[in-house]
Amino acid sequence: MSSVEASDGVRLHVEAVGSGVPLLLSCALATTAENFAPQALPLSEAGARVVRWDYRGHGTSEAPADPTAYSMKQVVDDLGRVLAWAAPDEPAIVGGLSFGGLASLHFALEEPSRVRALLLIDSGPGFKNPQAQARWEAQVERTARFVETRGMQAFVGSRAAATLIGSRPELPAARAAAAAIAAQVPHGIAHFARRVAAPAPPVIDALAGIDVPALVIVGEKDEPYLRASEVLAARLPRAERVVIPGAGHIVNIEEADAFNAAVAAFLSRLAA
Repeated sequence: MSSVEASDGVRLHVEAVGSGVPLLLSCALATTAENFAPQALPLSEAGARVVRWDYRGHGTSEAPADPTAYSMKQVVDDLGRVLAWAAPDEPAIVGGLSFGGLASLHFALEEPSRVRALLLIDSGPGFKNPQAQARWEAQVERTARFVETRGMQAFVGSRAAATLIGSRPELPAARAAAAAIAAQVPHGIAHFARRVAAPAPPVIDALAGIDVPALVIVGEKDEPYLRASEVLAARLPRAERVVIPGAGHIVNIEEADAFNAAVAAFLSRLAA
């Protein structure tokens, strides 16, 4: 385990395994790098250098008390610094789950030469419709208030668990993810939610310009993101879409074997 210093001095937790093509994985809001633990060894054995990290305010990265330290621009810059640490001399497969997918799209638009391919997991391009955006902001505000008033342990034990650790909490990977989520600092999650996730600009009108291979994965039971995944697959010029049977939002934990197999096949096609 290592750390990377952000442009403003914030320490970001990073870890990597493997020596192949760089694969940078960004987590969903309020989750941590532990959520991608089921991918580290299998995907490194499939030919990737699997890189996991914690956003500022998440996991074991530092959580600035100042709300102005959180912005999408800063997160994109943080992602770039993590990538420079992990793969300074070659473009990477950049991807993530839910918000992590949207952040990856923002990075691809900002730094296209550093992106070899995209891996978008139960994600979407953001909300262009004002009413949909307002509903999303209200949902994120409820999350921020919950963690501030009741704490992270209560949050991971609430109805939100399905979007944090998945629908199979008995799995060892889900239990480990839950423990890491519960250990986080509430103010970091609240600031990130309000300042980064809630106002995140949509990228739907720019998708046609992201001309790299893209794998769009979605869980069969993740109804809120099924349509979003179709939009990504239709608008990205070189995208393919895979639906994982039986899985919900946290597809990479709920159906790890099927998820890993889909990504390994994508890696093989990229290599060919």
